Amino acid sequence: MNSNQILKNKPTSNTNRMKTTQTIQNKTQAQKSTQTTERISGSEAVIRCLLAEGVDILYGYPGGAIMPVYDELYKYQDQLHHVLTRHEQGATHAAQGYARISGKVGVCLATSGPGATNLITGIADAQIDSTPLVCITGQVGSHLLGSDAFQETDIVGISTPVTKWNHQVTKASQIPEVLAKAFYIARSGRPGPVLVDITKDAQFEEFDFSYKKCKTIRSYKPVPETNLNALLEAAELINNAKKPLVVWGQGVILGKAEAEFKAVIEKAGLPAAWTILGASAIPSTHPLNVGMVGMHGNYAPNVLTNECDVLIAIGMRFDDRVTGNLESYAKQAKVIHFDIDPAEIDKNVKTDVAVLGDSKDSLKNLLPLLNPNSHIEWHQKFKDLYALEYEKVIQDDLHPTKVGITMGEVLKEINIKTNGDAAIVSDVGQHQMITCRYANYNQSKSNITSGGLGTMGFALPAAIGAKMGAPDREVVAVIGDGGYQMTIQELGTIFQQQVPVKIVVLNNEFLGMVRQWQQLFFDKRYASTEMVNPDFVVIAKGYDIKAQKVVDRKDLKAAVNEMIDHDGPYFLEVRVEKEANVFPMIPTGASVSDMRLE
Repeated sequence: MNSNQILKNKPTSNTNRMKTTQTIQNKTQAQKSTQTTERISGSEAVIRCLLAEGVDILYGYPGGAIMPVYDELYKYQDQLHHVLTRHEQGATHAAQGYARISGKVGVCLATSGPGATNLITGIADAQIDSTPLVCITGQVGSHLLGSDAFQETDIVGISTPVTKWNHQVTKASQIPEVLAKAFYIARSGRPGPVLVDITKDAQFEEFDFSYKKCKTIRSYKPVPETNLNALLEAAELINNAKKPLVVWGQGVILGKAEAEFKAVIEKAGLPAAWTILGASAIPSTHPLNVGMVGMHGNYAPNVLTNECDVLIAIGMRFDDRVTGNLESYAKQAKVIHFDIDPAEIDKNVKTDVAVLGDSKDSLKNLLPLLNPNSHIEWHQKFKDLYALEYEKVIQDDLHPTKVGITMGEVLKEINIKTNGDAAIVSDVGQHQMITCRYANYNQSKSNITSGGLGTMGFALPAAIGAKMGAPDREVVAVIGDGGYQMTIQELGTIFQQQVPVKIVVLNNEFLGMVRQWQQLFFDKRYASTEMVNPDFVVIAKGYDIKAQKVVDRKDLKAAVNEMIDHDGPYFLEVRVEKEANVFPMIPTGASVSDMRLE
């Protein structure tokens, strides 16, 4: 896929339109690179390795220590589309968005020192959310390592806690093997970010290049073998359950197990709830989809977690925002945990049956062992509690009688216009919880957000990457006024690349989630949470992005329709209620049974 297929309205120069003799030679060399040995520089080897791994888009920011790689990249720009972000953190989040929606490995480049350290937040986000990234950083010359040279930092040491693997390259000959390992480790098993740091002299040094993809590493077993006895035990518990409950996470999506998951819950009649990263694995309207678990999830699946007799966790890690107080979490239930990562078993919640392995294979093998069932009375409990939540919360969120616009009704209008087919990229805060609660998803990989790390500033650059990773899909970024200003400079990336992403800022002039906690638990002492914001519409127009602001409910539907219909990037600011709260809510440290509806 070339860059013209990836983006609409991308400015194209005569140089980019014509295949020069040099470009044809480069393509021929790239095709030969996996079969023959050829003497090239380390920096060209980096590019050849990326091409051999099927990379077509990468994100980054140049600087002194990575300049040799960028110089080679210039020669290959017809094959590798480089996106110049406005900050290295933006590069990692864009690579995350690309990876999350495409299922491919996201790639980003940065220079040494501050360039490398600016990647850390995005790398940490990718690590906790299991997103496959390969981050390549330049480093000072090997003879300067440890001397506190200009823009030298120990990025390998700094990134060790937040990467799946990292490595420093000091010799050009190491580059092919290290990058092959990097891609294999990033995408295999439970995915995650990898960092490769390459000294500047290694980038200049010449060597005899050949490339072989990595398929195995001694002592690294990314997919544990599934135990048949564990599957039989799990099936027996499920078949004998009177009140079963499934909680699924992103592992279903990462394992490409959506069809197998759907077949399992349908055959056994299992009510199924999701973590925020698991959302969209099955459609929002599926009759067995009983909603979101967690602090601001749906009332029924949270409360009934402490009534179910068998709890079936699939590709999720029992995060504290899901479990609440562990001392009172599902103590009455037998717990079955399906996961690819042995480290997650018994980490937070004691498991009765652990089924290790790839979710697709595990669920496929479980299916014939299950008895058909319906659990009609148990399902009715979920319906009854949903009716209560609708009366107390949902009705006011989606069909308000109050004057101010609610965040929920903005999501309702987006759902109506996009028919649930859009990919929604949300930032972090109240709007994130509202988005996860009310966005409709018809297909997998439609909910892209920062889950485990909760990184404000994630959404704008991640939406850029998501649109590039799925150019045929509508991508809508839903952002709060606080998080938006953390990476607002990436409007420059949208402007330069002409990425047709749609941006919705829900502006309540507060750091809303923190303010809600201050209201509920700190006697309304709004310490440093009220925002004095600039004119967001003027700023967007400064980047040649069509923009408007909505302050009155009667203008909302038309504005959302205009935004989605617009052929190109679009910015929509919606002024929402200043002091609205997100309910239901599990107070910190409370049990899931203590969820508050108001």
